[in-house]
Amino acid sequence: EYLDFTAGIAVVALGHNHPDITAAVVDQASKLVHCSNLYHNEWAPQLARNIVESTIAAYPQGTQGIYAQAADGRSPARVFFSNSGTEANEGALKFARKYGKHVAELGTLGKGTSEALRGDPNLKCGIVSFTGGFHGRSMGALSVTANPKYQKPFTPLIPGVQTAKYNSTSEIGAFVDERTCGVIVEPIQGEGGIHPAQVDFLRALRRRCDQVGALLIYDEIQCGLGRSGKLWAHQLYPEDCSPDILTMAKPLANGIPIGAILVSDKVAELIKVGEHGTTFGGNPLACRVGCTVLDHIAKPEFLEHVQNAGQVLEQELQQALAPFVGSTVVELRGTGLLRGIQFASDPAQIVDLARDRGLMLVGAGGNTVRLVPPLNTSIADIKRGAAIIADCVKQFAAERKA
Repeated sequence: EYLDFTAGIAVVALGHNHPDITAAVVDQASKLVHCSNLYHNEWAPQLARNIVESTIAAYPQGTQGIYAQAADGRSPARVFFSNSGTEANEGALKFARKYGKHVAELGTLGKGTSEALRGDPNLKCGIVSFTGGFHGRSMGALSVTANPKYQKPFTPLIPGVQTAKYNSTSEIGAFVDERTCGVIVEPIQGEGGIHPAQVDFLRALRRRCDQVGALLIYDEIQCGLGRSGKLWAHQLYPEDCSPDILTMAKPLANGIPIGAILVSDKVAELIKVGEHGTTFGGNPLACRVGCTVLDHIAKPEFLEHVQNAGQVLEQELQQALAPFVGSTVVELRGTGLLRGIQFASDPAQIVDLARDRGLMLVGAGGNTVRLVPPLNTSIADIKRGAAIIADCVKQFAAERKA
């Protein structure tokens, strides 16, 4: 028996063998698994509606980006489905490219710039990403993932991508300019080592994107859908940090492949039928399960449990690891049930020691062990996992001294 603090790398938010997930899969598989987007199915529009409505309900103070309201008070935000996180990010980058052409053709960015861009709208094609980010392994997503380990075997990558320093507000003006069409960032970096964005950093990105007519894209594939204790990690931040595009995937169908792109009205209205497509995206099986997952995660009491469990995990680890901070342990980071323990040296042995004791862990960048248990993990199991981690760190530290 194992206690899983990986959740399939932040995927099985409701744990393994959840009865509601099993029932949804079995029932839908006995009816209709796939019909393509040539035909309507009941579950894709239902899930899209649920994503929009639950997002708006969870953040009533939102007024910008995906939260902008139509004259009748309803949200005009729209959802495009895919099959994975990297595909969701690919779609977001495509949408940013088309939006950039649109802004260039409008000629609203100042006389000199507008004349140049109207002469060649393709010039407004730049994409900015950040150090430590991870956005996927397909070519576009890989190009905005600034990690040589992933990029080097597949160079040259797509042109027009620049990498700025994460959480460096002073660099934004130099990198995000009138030729930028999109900026992609994780509000809390996962693969990079569990690094939350600073409020001033996201606020400055939002302001600069507005100034130069670029789209702000939040990749919440790992940090979203309840993982932070909020429905979306960016909902931990002020409303003037809101995105134009939000990508999601991992936990949306608890292990059934799915991804989605939530876009504001100003983006959706530019994307015409047939300009972006998918064979499997929006299939009834994945969307039916997605509805079941979201019904659980979006409930305030569910998110309250994530917050409480995260606080317990933090408290247990802070107390148990205090003797090792400053030597073996560098820092504890994170929020909700997205946590990281950074070590002074490679912690691969910690992962092995934990597995031998019945606890599954996964690493992340910067000598960090990532803690991403299912969101419905009991408080008792949270404490049990923290105790195992503490025991592993104690042995790890002792062996380093020997």
